[in-house]
Amino acid sequence: MTAAPGAGSGTLAGRRILIVEDEALVSMVIEEALKDLGCDVVGPVGTRDQALALAEAEMLDGALLDVNLGGEPVYPVADALSSRGIPFVFVTGYGEKGIATRYAQTPTLVKPFQLATVETLLGEIVKPS
Repeated sequence: MTAAPGAGSGTLAGRRILIVEDEALVSMVIEEALKDLGCDVVGPVGTRDQALALAEAEMLDGALLDVNLGGEPVYPVADALSSRGIPFVFVTGYGEKGIATRYAQTPTLVKPFQLATVETLLGEIVKPS
């Protein structure tokens, strides 16, 4: 994957983004795309326990959260991030109807997605430096 023109110079450059995704190929693609945008990637991690530990301890600017991690819902991680004021985007193959009601207003990427959509959604929720 090659960097887009001007990559690393946008609003996401230098931002610490947590990737929580249990599908290795998907997490690698997202990680590479975020690095091309100049992000400092935290993770990726594929279990709820690993994600929760990072969500509670790391300095983060945002996160991408797979909704279903090996059969476990990611909502405790979302709750931890919310309590710290850290914005996030859900990633799911179930569509927006697969999101818990309390998080219905949270931005959601539906698999399969375009990498440009990742940049757009994160750019909308991550606070400028």
